[in-house]
Amino acid sequence: MSELEDEAYFDVADDMKAISAEALNATVATLMPAEPLCLRDTATVHEAVQAMLARRQAGVLIVDAEGRLAGIFTERDVLTRVAGPERDPRRTPLREVMTPSPEALTSEDRVAYAVYCMSVAGYRTVPLVDADGHPVGVVTATDILRWLADLFPETVLNMRPGDRIKRAGEIDGA
Repeated sequence: MSELEDEAYFDVADDMKAISAEALNATVATLMPAEPLCLRDTATVHEAVQAMLARRQAGVLIVDAEGRLAGIFTERDVLTRVAGPERDPRRTPLREVMTPSPEALTSEDRVAYAVYCMSVAGYRTVPLVDADGHPVGVVTATDILRWLADLFPETVLNMRPGDRIKRAGEIDGA
């Protein structure tokens, strides 16, 4: 390598280390999670879907009488637990088709842990709760993708359709 190439390589490496540190240390609060849409387990699937459509959210959080997280019902549940088995959405209560006691994170958990949960368990929507178990937000895979795009703006914004990323670190590190 020439001296100029050598210097550019180390600049890119330093920039990538800084991005990596930001990615590993960022908390879920950085993602600006959506306000949760909460319903009781007695609400019907139809009511949940209408609320999801109105708020443009991928799911609803089910809360108990004290307002603590008790379950989650997502668009995936609509397909696999309602439409597939041909249940009547207007007569099916959420308690019959929700995922009870879902794993939840806090706003202080790291984004890297949210990615881990989504990757390992296949979640696309993760509830956020406070210390008492009350829902305070929802993080989706889309939130994480948007955040990642913000970490690598040059690569994402300057890519033509169909282009492959070549030496992405050199582009973003410049």
